[in-house]
Amino acid sequence: AALSVERHATSKIEGPEDLAAIATLGFRGEALPSIASVSRLRLRTRARGAGEGVEVRVEGGGAADVAPAGTPPGTVVEVRDLFYNVPARRKFLKSDGAEAGHISRAVTQLALGFHEIGFTLVSGPRTLVDCAPAASLAERFQQIYGERPDLVDVHKEAAGIRLSGFAASLAGEAPANGPQHVFVNRRAVKDKTIAHAIAEAYSRATIKVRRPEAHLFLEIPPERVDVNVHPAKTEVRFLEQSLVHEVVRRALGEALGQEVVPQVPLERPAPVVPEPRAQSIPGVLGGLGAASRWGPVTDVFRRRAPGEDSQDVVREGRAPEAAEPPAAGDLSAMGTGPLIPLGQCRDTFIVAVDNDGIVIIDQHVAHERILFEQVMRRLTEGPVQSQRLLDPLVITLPAAGRTALETHAADLARLGFEIEPFGGDSVQVAAVPSLLDRAESEAAIRALAEDLEGLERGTGAAAALGRIAATTACHAAVKANDRLTMEKMSWLLRELRRTAYSTVCPHGRPVLLRLSRQELEKRFERI
Repeated sequence: AALSVERHATSKIEGPEDLAAIATLGFRGEALPSIASVSRLRLRTRARGAGEGVEVRVEGGGAADVAPAGTPPGTVVEVRDLFYNVPARRKFLKSDGAEAGHISRAVTQLALGFHEIGFTLVSGPRTLVDCAPAASLAERFQQIYGERPDLVDVHKEAAGIRLSGFAASLAGEAPANGPQHVFVNRRAVKDKTIAHAIAEAYSRATIKVRRPEAHLFLEIPPERVDVNVHPAKTEVRFLEQSLVHEVVRRALGEALGQEVVPQVPLERPAPVVPEPRAQSIPGVLGGLGAASRWGPVTDVFRRRAPGEDSQDVVREGRAPEAAEPPAAGDLSAMGTGPLIPLGQCRDTFIVAVDNDGIVIIDQHVAHERILFEQVMRRLTEGPVQSQRLLDPLVITLPAAGRTALETHAADLARLGFEIEPFGGDSVQVAAVPSLLDRAESEAAIRALAEDLEGLERGTGAAAALGRIAATTACHAAVKANDRLTMEKMSWLLRELRRTAYSTVCPHGRPVLLRLSRQELEKRFERI
């Protein structure tokens, strides 16, 4: 006990090889003697099984006063009058509330890193942290943050690295910017490699600018991470930096692709309203004019399964084809079993059923997600297929918009756009991606100019390409009030199941809502 308040007397390093495998939270400078030199410190400790304990007192860094003491097993450290002998340093302390906040954050980090240990923090009459020993990380997380349905679980083991934790859902109510806590072998750290991996994982799912909330816990062999690169040990250096980056990015990508679909809230029965006549609501399921909407397939949906014929579907009165289940390895949040489309509501939302209940899909947002991922996949193979316009478009744009298009001309060309100055305030568009109709091209170009103008200076090509792809997909997708055949709806549901992130569009809007079978049975008092 007496040695614990002596400088440089408690090192656990016995040989040079120990420096490459540090598994403790040791602090440079020996924390206890450093604190004892600027306070009145009392330490009471007793080993389990020992007949009596020891009390050590130190004031202002003076000689330790050691005496036997009756104390229960364990250790209690008491610090009073901090900086009483260093008034100049004491003047730099913030208010009691600010200092309590710093301490609370430090204790919270320790509590997250060591869930099997109980932590209590009291400040005046208030208890700031009160965590009983927990059986798991999830239990400890709930003790501190409560129920967080806006977060998704993250789990992955690869290449000797184990990652677990929680991260902001794409479709949840979590703010765009949130706290990020990273623990490496239970040590709270700030690491640019992991921060970049988090940002990249979300940027692949949505172009919405965000610094998402994340609480990640990495376990990695001590010899593969150096903790001695920062005086406060708040930074680490990985032996295989790119490997750690990839494990974190993939883990988050998988978690975001499998996140839970938002549930339709049914807290109270809806008010009873007079039932309108079906003819008065165009596009509602069961309306008298519903059959007339099932026209021939247009080229809005360019992919069709071999042998499918929309005319046969309508003429023979066959049941709508179910959306096939995803292939092995697909990441989808669309439930179990095939999705069977029932029809449209207001020619805007697809209503479908599966084994888990009823799903309502925004047809425009869903198609936008599908096209965005198709475009981004094609970019890995080369430029996106383009179509030349027989009559090039001439569009007048403000100077900032023209400059933005010129700056990103190479990125636009990769996505199938051929745009060049046309004199004065105009640009000429000679080619557009094949998925865009001419009617949508001008609006898409104007939106692209505005989006690219808003990008921060120095933004990388990947971010610019993602922004261009998202805007193009938005303008190429089916719109609200577009009538769809059963075949089109089935195609859309099949393709949506194949996407990596089926719950949000690239701009962050929700794709679908779910009314679970359990909720239905509950509302009808079947359970």
